[in-house]
Amino acid sequence: MFDTQDDFEFGHEWDQAEQMVTEAFDLYENGQMRQAMEKLDSAIQQGPEHAEWYFNMGLTLDGLEEYEKAIEFYEKALECMPDDVEIINCLGVNYTRTACYDLALSTFERIEKLDPDFEPAYCNRIITYTEMGHYDKAEQMFYMAQQINPDCPLCYYNIGNSLFTQGEYERAIWCWDKCAQLDPKHPQIHYRIAQASWVSGRGKRAREEFLIEMRKSPSNLEILLDFGLFLLESGELESAREKFNRILEFDETFAAAHFYLGEVFRIQENFIRAARCYSNAMVCDAKLAGPRFRLAEIEFAEKNTAGVVLLLHDEFQLGVEDVDVLLAMGWMFLRSSRLTDASNCFMQALNEGENNHQAFFGLGMSLAIHGDYDGALECIEQAVALASNRSELRLCAGWLYYKLRRWDQAEEHVRKCLQIHPTQEPYRTRCRRILRAIRYKKCLETCRNLFNTVFKKQH
Repeated sequence: MFDTQDDFEFGHEWDQAEQMVTEAFDLYENGQMRQAMEKLDSAIQQGPEHAEWYFNMGLTLDGLEEYEKAIEFYEKALECMPDDVEIINCLGVNYTRTACYDLALSTFERIEKLDPDFEPAYCNRIITYTEMGHYDKAEQMFYMAQQINPDCPLCYYNIGNSLFTQGEYERAIWCWDKCAQLDPKHPQIHYRIAQASWVSGRGKRAREEFLIEMRKSPSNLEILLDFGLFLLESGELESAREKFNRILEFDETFAAAHFYLGEVFRIQENFIRAARCYSNAMVCDAKLAGPRFRLAEIEFAEKNTAGVVLLLHDEFQLGVEDVDVLLAMGWMFLRSSRLTDASNCFMQALNEGENNHQAFFGLGMSLAIHGDYDGALECIEQAVALASNRSELRLCAGWLYYKLRRWDQAEEHVRKCLQIHPTQEPYRTRCRRILRAIRYKKCLETCRNLFNTVFKKQH
């Protein structure tokens, strides 16, 4: 029995709070994170001294991917239970998720001092060190975790991610296969194996793993998109189209699905439908890179220069990083007589991929059209140094040396071009034209020098 009315009210509020925590747990288990969070918030207001409730709120916020807020609740839980390694571990994981790597490492080291046999403190540091680019330390954490629990599927999963990031796809697949063997229900394990098989050229294995993952998670749009991209790259256009359409059935505003559906139609040369898909992608996500570039290509083919320039300007403003796209944009700008814009694209391509002969070639052509033959020649020579067997580079170098009246160097490059492609047009005709012009200029120069010599002797 309660001794006073206040005790009775306190007990009643406590019962209500406990009930809300129980309801929050059920909601959490059913994936209703927002509702679970609201219940926990109400419970915490009535019983703010319970570490478990703060901890549960942190887990719920993790489920909502609100990691910074989750950190606040884990820290509050630790104020009540400062040596709870489970809470400290979750805090360390979220420090990694929010790129606070030094804090994450010091947090995991704190666990190691409290309980050296707490395996997750090593397992989770694999992720932290991987994201920091310290792959040797990530592998060291894996072996330390193995000493405590040699059959931890998460350890194999995490070290597989580290190996994948390093491009060691065979070892990554082995680790993920081990993870799947230890825990067949591990989230997205077959998806990860599919990705590694795909990039390492194991198309058959990639397809099998994608299908297994799709049976487990038929409505996962990320996996559907990647499977569609795999099929698109494999040339299975209709299958890829079906995957992108299925994504749009789940979410008609999924911009990437519209874009890649456009890619299917573009490859099939159905440019009207492709343009419609690219336009839909732009409506769904105004900052998505790619649609404007593809629309510009379509406009360029139709010789709509004004439309091309406008679309390419907008695309460039999105911060394009793909070197091939930047090069293509540069050439479209160049052929649309937008020399400064073309130069900007080629310069950005060089920033993204320092030793790219095509970017030097494009920049050199832009400068040459501007009339800066010395600057153009410097770029073309860089391109020749990177790809000396490219006939277009040799021809361009020869032409620039000719414009600068450096006949011997001009002839050397033009003859190199003819050696590479002695009969291929238009190189053969252009080379012969430049060689005839060089002979004429040399002859003219010789005659002029002879005349000047004779003239001086007579006077």
